[in-house]
Amino acid sequence: MHDNQPRTSNQDTLPEVITRYLNAHRTHDTATAITAFTDQATVIDDGNTHAGTEAIEAWLNRSASEFTYTIHLTHAQQTDATRYITTHHLEGNFPGGTIDLRYQFTLSDGLIERLVIEP
Repeated sequence: MHDNQPRTSNQDTLPEVITRYLNAHRTHDTATAITAFTDQATVIDDGNTHAGTEAIEAWLNRSASEFTYTIHLTHAQQTDATRYITTHHLEGNFPGGTIDLRYQFTLSDGLIERLVIEP
């Protein structure tokens, strides 16, 4: 197996910082979720960029209160030493009712430096 080949993972093999974020996000625990990010982290969600911990914290609070939904990890993959892609199935009271989203994580020094969320 070549090192540059993507490897399929599950939640048990994801880095702790990603599972910490995902579990905190699922339970709307913004205080814990924000600890997973670097101070200069960037989140891009639905085409909107949230840069820095204050903006990310506001985004987390907004996404926790705007809609009610369930989120289930359906796939996880490590694409290189610092990049992971997880796929999640969401169901809830948002427009459309269900969606599958890809979360593309880039890690730096054991924390999330960049997160891109897109269908």
